[in-house]
Amino acid sequence: MSEIDPFDEIIAEETTRDPDLAAIEAGSRTLRTQGGPPQADVPARPEDPEVDKALREVEADLASRWGETKLEPSVSRIAALMDVLGEPQRSYPSIHITGTNGKTSTARMIEALLGAFELRTGRYTSPHVQSVTERISLDGAPISAERFVDTYRDIKPYIEMVDGSQEYRLSFFEVLTGMAYAAFADAPVDVAVVEVGMGGSWDATNVIDGDVAVVTPIDLDHTDRLGSTPGEIAGEKSGIIKQGATVIMAQQPVDAAQVLLKKAVETDATVAREGLEFGVVSRQVAVGGQLLTLRGLGGEYTDVYLPLYGAHQAHNAAVALAAVEAFFGVGAQRAEPLDVDVVRKAFASVSSPGRLEIVRRSPTVVLDAAHNPAGARVTAEAVQEAFDFSRLIGVVGASGDKNVRGLLEAFEPVFAEIVVTQNSSHRAMDADELAGIAVEVFGEERVQVEPRLPDALEAAITLAEEEGEFAGGGVLVTGSVITVGEARLLLGKG
Repeated sequence: MSEIDPFDEIIAEETTRDPDLAAIEAGSRTLRTQGGPPQADVPARPEDPEVDKALREVEADLASRWGETKLEPSVSRIAALMDVLGEPQRSYPSIHITGTNGKTSTARMIEALLGAFELRTGRYTSPHVQSVTERISLDGAPISAERFVDTYRDIKPYIEMVDGSQEYRLSFFEVLTGMAYAAFADAPVDVAVVEVGMGGSWDATNVIDGDVAVVTPIDLDHTDRLGSTPGEIAGEKSGIIKQGATVIMAQQPVDAAQVLLKKAVETDATVAREGLEFGVVSRQVAVGGQLLTLRGLGGEYTDVYLPLYGAHQAHNAAVALAAVEAFFGVGAQRAEPLDVDVVRKAFASVSSPGRLEIVRRSPTVVLDAAHNPAGARVTAEAVQEAFDFSRLIGVVGASGDKNVRGLLEAFEPVFAEIVVTQNSSHRAMDADELAGIAVEVFGEERVQVEPRLPDALEAAITLAEEEGEFAGGGVLVTGSVITVGEARLLLGKG
């Protein structure tokens, strides 16, 4: 008797469901099994007291520098650090990622694909959800606290040398960027996947010359520093496009696309555009994520299971696939596509903490780091598509320098009630100030104020439970990466 195929076996179990839905679920479960469960990679504090003490000392040193919101638009300081370190960023090829939303998720997908093809990867992303060590990853996992401390200590004399020779000391983000580039060279990695901190032209990461420049969707954010229109913002972000590179361009507003294409012509770069040279052919909601057919630079990739929710993540996947194809020369030096089985396995292993991440059941609590109107809109759409909540309660803690009204307006149609709060960051908007805006958007009867995040979570869960055990109430915690990270800790995920 022949062995029953796992796919057929799962479908056979689904006797009471629509056959098409059963097939989708079977496909997603089978592919997820092949790829293994998504890896949880938000590190907790070190268990060793000495290591924890050393890490806290490094964190304190970093915190004494300019924070990520205080900038002097120049790469002179990071370039000086790279010079005294011997230009570590030039010892490996790189894929450089800019855009407004989706950068970190796209970076993680690119990293998973490259790793599946047996390349040693380094990934640098920001901001972190819980631990600063998340920002620097080797082989798909954050570097250990010990390695983080050692890397800092190794380059500290050079940091101090540059501090003494410049008008301003190196910033928090510049030091971390230097650490990442040094750690990647020391590993050594085969390829670095690097996400910009802000903008592009003068971002500290822009001392690399990316073989592939990725531009995720551009929208309005950091308008005080980058520009007031998508076109102006694209002008800054186009700075990562280097001579002869390949540009992988997500769908963009018209004015942003024009700016990016103009820069590509000036640098003799090759451009691949989502919707023309690559894209999402089809997507179906599946258990724990979605099942995709993607068109890459080398052809179609079918039955790709992605354990992330939302149409935006499907588009991020198409961008990531095209970026890796471009890195391997697909569509240019070689005609054949990448091995589809390897691609499937890579995507099935992807995780993205704090991006529509379920951290509790009964009631379901979901975390999402949306912090601007564009991000909130796609999150609101994804929540409606992926979750059958009868009543959704929002917990929102936002930064004071964001378009908070636009953020709340995007969530208003999906939140039955909202609990406004604030995180521990000095950038956090005061809960009462946030409540004032929320009342204007939602109406007073739908707004509750809980300045302390633990109290806000408890209040939201209580409101969701009022629906009854089986009624399908849920909670979405959002508004800031910091809010999400702190909620993640409070709910036992860190």
